[in-house]
Amino acid sequence: MTEADPATAPDEPSPSFDAEVAQVREFWQGLGLPGLVDVHAHFLPPNIQRAVWAVFDSAGPKIGRPWPIRYRGSLDERVAQLRTFGVRRFPTHPYAHKPGVATYLNDWSREFAATEPEIVWSATFYPEPEAAGYVAALVDDGVEIFKIHLQVGEFLADDPVLDPVWGVLEDAGTPVTVHAGSGPVGNAFTGPESVARLLRRHPRLRLLVAHMGAPEYEDFLVLAERYENVHLDTTMVFTDFFDQDGAYPAGLLPRLVDLQPKVLLGSDFPTIPYPYSDQLRGLARLDLGDDWLRDVCWHNGFRLLGGPTGNS
Repeated sequence: MTEADPATAPDEPSPSFDAEVAQVREFWQGLGLPGLVDVHAHFLPPNIQRAVWAVFDSAGPKIGRPWPIRYRGSLDERVAQLRTFGVRRFPTHPYAHKPGVATYLNDWSREFAATEPEIVWSATFYPEPEAAGYVAALVDDGVEIFKIHLQVGEFLADDPVLDPVWGVLEDAGTPVTVHAGSGPVGNAFTGPESVARLLRRHPRLRLLVAHMGAPEYEDFLVLAERYENVHLDTTMVFTDFFDQDGAYPAGLLPRLVDLQPKVLLGSDFPTIPYPYSDQLRGLARLDLGDDWLRDVCWHNGFRLLGGPTGNS
């Protein structure tokens, strides 16, 4: 594991990897769980991964501030790290940033998912004429989850080209993680509006809102309350790093208790600037109860993505 860049590392020393493992495992073992289900991790083809990390390293206009990436090991090393933490299921979450890329990412993700039992077979799509065909084929083949990123791809969730895609996904019930919130840096394509319009047309869609929709937390919370199959993932929310740009409003926390079956643990591993355990500590600090934590960190992911596999 590569530690954070010393030029941008936090003032307090980060724990060693062995200490991180101990903290993570103590968390889930203390809850009586067999491990964790992390619904928001990323594994990409090495050339694409390097390009993504270069964007974060630059702290450019799409990132907005220094973002020292903590986990830069090889594919095998990163899978081993999650396994050592006790993560039993995790997706690869590719996302297409322009036309013609999705098929390449999907082919790679299919092959990679077959290499380890913990990996959730993931795919992506983009508003292009071919999307309806390759999404339908992937659904028929048994793909387990899709991911789209409105900020990076610069498209709206209800782009008319995607209407047949959403019809297939609504009928199939295949989950789709949607990064639609305006964090870390918004543009003309982010925000809740296009997702709300999409759900009015396709109300049975099984959507997983990345980062709980940050910073438009309440708008996306309302969608999860209104639509049966809309879920929220916790990715980076409730961590000190993410709270710098606007903490989750305390007044909304009781509604998260009411939505207990629809909130799921996500991390954004490996492109996070702090130890993996920070996400878990942030959730525990909410003091919403051990039953809530058990659902968020295990049972809800199990229900959405299927059963746990892999070894302890």
